[in-house]
Amino acid sequence: MKIEGEAKLLRIFLGENDKIGHINVYEKIVIEARKKELAGATVYKGIMGFGSNSIIHTAKVLRLSEDLPLVVEIVDEEKRIEDFLPVVEEIFKEAKCGGLITVEKADIIKLITSKKNSN
Repeated sequence: MKIEGEAKLLRIFLGENDKIGHINVYEKIVIEARKKELAGATVYKGIMGFGSNSIIHTAKVLRLSEDLPLVVEIVDEEKRIEDFLPVVEEIFKEAKCGGLITVEKADIIKLITSKKNSN
């Protein structure tokens, strides 16, 4: 895969406990991104945050939250990101959960792929 220059960064904010049946929403997004052969996806777990409902979720020991904030990031060509947005929106709709989806400009300096063939 060769991607150079201007691209788009898709950033999806959601909660750790957001699910569709038994599958986590973040996992469903990553699986669908792989099926669509996007360049890659990374999930980050936050230690503290709040969303539109203003409930603070934190990883503090005394407030053991199991619903920490997560961010899924996907960088790819603009068209591929635009084509993936309806998939993400459908996942949120199916999960009946809240979240935030942003897209911003990203300049790819260099994409280095490994020679390994792993799943």
